Amino acid sequence: MEIVLGGLLEILQPQTLLLICVGTVVGVLVGALPGLSSSMAVALLLPFTIYLEPIPAIAMLAALYCAGTFGGSITAILINAPGAPPAAATAFDGYPLAKNGQAGRALGMAAAASVVGGIFSLFVLILAAPFLATVAYRFGPPEYFALTIFGLSMLASISGKSAVKNLIGGAFGVLLATVGVDLTTGVERFTFGVPELYEGISFIPVLIGLFAMAELLDQAGQKDRPLERFSMSALKLPTLDDFRRVWKTILRSSGIGTFVGILPAEGSTVAAMIGYNEAKRWSKNKDNFGKGEIEGVAGPEAANNAATGGAMVPTLALGIPGSATAAVILGGLQIHGLRPGPYLFENQPNLLYAIFFAMLLANLVFLGLGLVGARYFSRISLIPRQFLWPAVFCLCVVGAYGVGQSLNDVYIMLIAGFVGYFLNRAGFSPAPIIMGLVLGHMVENSLAQSMILFDQDAWRFLTRPIAVFFFILAALSIVSTPLGTFIRTRRREEADRLAHGNE
Repeated sequence: MEIVLGGLLEILQPQTLLLICVGTVVGVLVGALPGLSSSMAVALLLPFTIYLEPIPAIAMLAALYCAGTFGGSITAILINAPGAPPAAATAFDGYPLAKNGQAGRALGMAAAASVVGGIFSLFVLILAAPFLATVAYRFGPPEYFALTIFGLSMLASISGKSAVKNLIGGAFGVLLATVGVDLTTGVERFTFGVPELYEGISFIPVLIGLFAMAELLDQAGQKDRPLERFSMSALKLPTLDDFRRVWKTILRSSGIGTFVGILPAEGSTVAAMIGYNEAKRWSKNKDNFGKGEIEGVAGPEAANNAATGGAMVPTLALGIPGSATAAVILGGLQIHGLRPGPYLFENQPNLLYAIFFAMLLANLVFLGLGLVGARYFSRISLIPRQFLWPAVFCLCVVGAYGVGQSLNDVYIMLIAGFVGYFLNRAGFSPAPIIMGLVLGHMVENSLAQSMILFDQDAWRFLTRPIAVFFFILAALSIVSTPLGTFIRTRRREEADRLAHGNE
């Protein structure tokens, strides 16, 4: 108890409190800008922390991490341009809600779900970090391969459109992930002699193109349509009925996000995708997903913010980054002469609990920013599209260029925008493409590593209990969709037969 109080007292120092608030505000602002991620912001801020004491420095970086993850949902909801990759799943239902004049409702729900997910993961982190770190340490390439197969098994049902088209879109995303030099064999694939493609296609330009640019092109094609006027209900926050509907979704996604975040290298994006799919799987309003379902906002937002706390488990307990941003924070620990791992738990417990409380405080601060600011952020949806979308185009270009300071990324973003526009018109959803691209790198690399580990004997996957567990979940996921459709069809036929019989 003394250690916990010691960590709390460290955080309550005026300088530390100020730095946490600054980190939170900067995180929300950076997260809201398309193409800029929390990992980029933490990396830029890291040199300025050298002159600070370790606890205030790491506390500010951790606060920025939490807030940046939430900030991406703001532009995802308002203009269909996810400010950060984890917010991609939020756009699936958040933007339709904004188009329906419910931007404030979607933003408020995103803030509340993010806070619950973040606090849930922090309590797990505080109570069970040593044990969970041991579980995460048992994940090798076979387990990661099985986990990504489980993720890919959700492609058929990730959006409300055709399951076949979802699978085709997911396969296209996996194909995009193969562009570049294969890490195992060194073979060039689909590079066409372009040096910039040797390292593969960056995820963020494709994300910006498929969502923001495709929507911009769609809006441009509707210039002759009467200007759509959003009602002032856009400024209304979520109601108590909304929270009663989604509390189970938030808790479920918080658990998913924490678990996925604990696994090294998984991160918030995968957690958000799984959280969204599970929200749809368990929802009573499956058909409304993709059209403006509030559960479709709560699920991914709770999951992606829960993953931030989960990602700190392997980072602090093992020295293995749980995400890209956690890797930068790990560098910050090393800059200040701190060695993550059991040594840190034994000799620097005050620092650990200070980090926990900093992340907790950051969640509370951006809850205030999210709920109070939602009314003001949502006014963006009231701006006439003749003024809004040129500004969105500028953000798209800046966001794509800012990833690697390369015009090649801008070209990729523009191409992805046109491809996404025509795919949308053909009835394809961007969600499976994004999920295929996210998981494609991991499934290929983990399979290659596993086969080397197993001496090319694939049957040895069955000797890994955790991998077998995820394979079973994947099989159930694949079977559940057609089986559920078959059962619903039979019940409908039975009901029709009984109705005709009664006549």
